[in-house]
Amino acid sequence: MNLKERDKKHLWHPLTQHKLHPETIAITKAKGCILTDEDGNAYIDAIASWYTCMYGHCNAYITSRVSAQMQQLDQVVFSGFTHEPAIKLSEALIKILPENQNKIFFSDNGSTAVEIGIKMALQYHFNKGEKRNTLIAFEDGFHGDTFGAMSVSGLSIYNGPFEDFFLNVKRIPVPNGKNHDAILKMLRDIVSNNKVAGFVYEPLVQGAAAMKMHNAEGLNEILEFCKNQNIITVADEVMTGFGKTGKHFASLYMETKPDIMCLSKALTGGLLPMALTTCTQNIYEAFYSDDMSKGLFHGHTYSANPLACTAALACVELLQSDDIQKQIQAINASHQAFESRIKTHPKVKSTRQLGVIFALDLNIEMERYGNLRDKLFKFFMDNGVFLRPLGSTIYIQAPYVITKKQLEKVYQVIEDALEMI
Repeated sequence: MNLKERDKKHLWHPLTQHKLHPETIAITKAKGCILTDEDGNAYIDAIASWYTCMYGHCNAYITSRVSAQMQQLDQVVFSGFTHEPAIKLSEALIKILPENQNKIFFSDNGSTAVEIGIKMALQYHFNKGEKRNTLIAFEDGFHGDTFGAMSVSGLSIYNGPFEDFFLNVKRIPVPNGKNHDAILKMLRDIVSNNKVAGFVYEPLVQGAAAMKMHNAEGLNEILEFCKNQNIITVADEVMTGFGKTGKHFASLYMETKPDIMCLSKALTGGLLPMALTTCTQNIYEAFYSDDMSKGLFHGHTYSANPLACTAALACVELLQSDDIQKQIQAINASHQAFESRIKTHPKVKSTRQLGVIFALDLNIEMERYGNLRDKLFKFFMDNGVFLRPLGSTIYIQAPYVITKKQLEKVYQVIEDALEMI
């Protein structure tokens, strides 16, 4: 049996209804921007494998560093112990994070990074003798699959069976440049009628909501309102972090910085699973006490794994390199040029772009996981490009190391798809 057939015997894949989608594609090799399957077919990875492999697959700079580290220290519990890879990573990250961030808490995936951020926000007030039990989040947001993260997410397709068990969350629309006053009025009403602990948000781009983008000025007004109300702001930068919006972090576009940040995905360049929840010194001090019960009792076996820390440190170094920064600028310029030529296409409803993120909405009504979406996915793969449409939205978030020729092929396949549907 080939890999695809062997897969069917025991494996259960994420976001998959196996009765409707029994087939998988077996990938045997990845290098740079290219995925290769067991039949020898090659695909340009135009979404960096869910926004993780931003420096390319099997990047030699990252893998060589991790290979050397695994000969010296592979794993040690992070409760009561520390090690140089974690310390060096913290020192490097603090230099590029927003200036108010000062403490770093390790975990192992994006959902958990958000879960910890929510727990920090709730316990912050609890430790100060004030019980606040409500969170604010954007409509259509997505923050992960653990219960706290699901609670603040607004995409019901993922959450339906679990909604009766969620935390208390009030939702507001994203700022679009015209609704700022209405949002601030909503916020005042929410605060008047609820004890609000925190605001959890994706800054500027809502990934799972089909790369829906919102207004930086309006978001800054919301953050300023929260700051004045002592509402802890939790920026979910799991998708947007590490250069994808053109800056190291989307939060750098706003004057008012978050109290807490959640990071994962591109953190380790896709090589190893790891996540971080960072916070201000003020948040940390609410947990710093002679009272043991005021500590943050959250921990994972692989927290601050030395190999993952080493990969992340290599990625931070790459992110700050001239080559990668020039590549980010070049991809941004290419996206802008592509947007100019595609936005007037009769089958294109709208387009948007920020940094290396590009998205277009088809002028066609279709289900998020419907037949037309499946037809588009197959067309892209048949033509050597890995793109994963979100309903009627086609988006690109390619690795920073993509070549001009490869990126042009991605654009061309999208244009060909518009003629096919």
